[in-house]
Amino acid sequence: MKITVLGRQMNVYEDMKELIEKKLSKFDKYFNGNCEATVTLSCKHNEKILEITISAANTLFRSEIGADNFRDALDSAIAAIEGQIRKNKTRLARRLRSGGLEFPTDQWTDAPEDEEEETTIIRTKTFAIKPMSPEEAILQMNLLGHQFFVFNDDQTNNTCVVYARKDGDYGLIIPE
Repeated sequence: MKITVLGRQMNVYEDMKELIEKKLSKFDKYFNGNCEATVTLSCKHNEKILEITISAANTLFRSEIGADNFRDALDSAIAAIEGQIRKNKTRLARRLRSGGLEFPTDQWTDAPEDEEEETTIIRTKTFAIKPMSPEEAILQMNLLGHQFFVFNDDQTNNTCVVYARKDGDYGLIIPE
């Protein structure tokens, strides 16, 4: 596993980098070493925030945890990613072995829109869009922890959106 450790407006010491690499090495058994991990450490309002993003076979696993210190945040983030893997292990194992796991996404912002005030784009994400089924899109949405997911339907080649409903079910938006 290739691991990149970043510090936002801070320096990350070698002992912390070694600890992160040691803890993340346990995921090698799931991904056969063919993955990349990015760990970002930052401080906001006296809270230590650690974000782990693992990219394997075009699937993203992500966890962002805030805690009193980075060691606790690291343990919690790793537990969260392990939970994602365990929850979806049969589907993920089948797709990771076949190499057919694809991560299509689109560009979106995290900023809410308000028509009366001038909007400012705070964050922009850009991803390659690849065809997949709605079930695969729901799996990817859940792995990322998002409320919606934009993808290309592999049957119709339309750009569609799956979203999580408040009642626990999922919705699918198909363009006309």
